[in-house]
Amino acid sequence: FFFSFPAVYPFMSFTGVRQLARQALSPQWQRSLQTLAPVRSDKLFVHRDTNKNSQQQTFKFTEETMKKVDAVIAMFPAEHKRAAVIPVLDLAQRQNQGWLPIAAMNEVAKLLEMPKIRVYEVATFYTMFNRDPIGKYHVQVCTTTPCMVRGAYDVMDTVKRELGVENGGTSACGKFTMTEVECLGACCNAPMVQINDEFYEDLTPQTTKHILDELKAGRTPKPGPQNGRSAAEPQGGLTSLKGKPFGPGHGLRTDGAL
Repeated sequence: FFFSFPAVYPFMSFTGVRQLARQALSPQWQRSLQTLAPVRSDKLFVHRDTNKNSQQQTFKFTEETMKKVDAVIAMFPAEHKRAAVIPVLDLAQRQNQGWLPIAAMNEVAKLLEMPKIRVYEVATFYTMFNRDPIGKYHVQVCTTTPCMVRGAYDVMDTVKRELGVENGGTSACGKFTMTEVECLGACCNAPMVQINDEFYEDLTPQTTKHILDELKAGRTPKPGPQNGRSAAEPQGGLTSLKGKPFGPGHGLRTDGAL
């Protein structure tokens, strides 16, 4: 990388600039690259045919899904229907048990009349698209700062122990896949996990185990906060807006004058 030292440090001597550059390039100042799942680096953007996912296979939308696809495409001008690529890919993934094979990407490209590579670019950029088979329940554990300081790693360790998986792995029964993810937007209810489309918030190791036990038993645990509070209200109860709200016209004159 390059530094524009004269612009940033106009009063620094050349010797000082050299020392700063040497320090910036020293090992203790370099950040290591961390990925969220233990995969080969080229796995993020390279497709290799497998028995379950190859160019020779075909994918077709069901009649039910095709109605949804048509409804999505109709939301865009005919000459810009490729703008529907993300929701159409999502529909393809939902039809295919939660993961997106390359055959589905090719079908979406054909349907939206766009180059295949443009569809591949979208599918490899957004982490919402799973390009390998996953379990029936995709357990996504948020470990970004708010969740981390509230015990996200305790939650993740519980998931690993209860399911017998590591990050990015699928349980022996094939029903659960666990992935460590970045912020899911429920910081007020940290720590939390997303399982398929549901958020489970305000977790502890105990409530996390209960949720997994319910799913293992074929039951659907109640989503949302698991500590009894409603949405993101204060844990100790309301601290403001406690009184009865004023009705319409409060504080206005009744004679019509300003």
